[in-house]
Amino acid sequence: MAKTAKLKPHVTLDMKGAACPGPLLGARRVLDELLPGEVLLLISDCPATRDDLYSWPKYADVEIVKSEKQARGGTGYYIRKGKGRRVSPNAVLDVRGATCPGPVLEARKLLKRMKEGEVLQLVSDCPGIRADVRSWVKATGLELADARENAPGEYVFFIRKR
Repeated sequence: MAKTAKLKPHVTLDMKGAACPGPLLGARRVLDELLPGEVLLLISDCPATRDDLYSWPKYADVEIVKSEKQARGGTGYYIRKGKGRRVSPNAVLDVRGATCPGPVLEARKLLKRMKEGEVLQLVSDCPGIRADVRSWVKATGLELADARENAPGEYVFFIRKR
């Protein structure tokens, strides 16, 4: 997410009125459900939230991308799951236009032929792909090394074979 001007959160969590460490704990619960590379917008009016959040990346795989005052009060903190690491794929599978479960089935076939440690880049615009990839990776023990939304509704996943 090099350009923060176009930064769009995948989830917004409004924690105005909650005392610290409430906003940080709430953000942690939401981030646990996000894919690597996805962004949470945490809105808080607790004065200690800023210090809590900016020390968090030392201990967790998160990146505070930016913060800004909100029109309706509080400060918005854009938190990216993962620290912006870039993963180099060994193979690319572009299945834009294919509907679910097609993208996961095709990715599964390709990953079977790949070696342990290699990374598949999967590109899909299927509306259910985020949930499908999340479930598939969890069920099979693969590693979701990174994920991003390239364009509205178009996702790129980096899946490492274990």
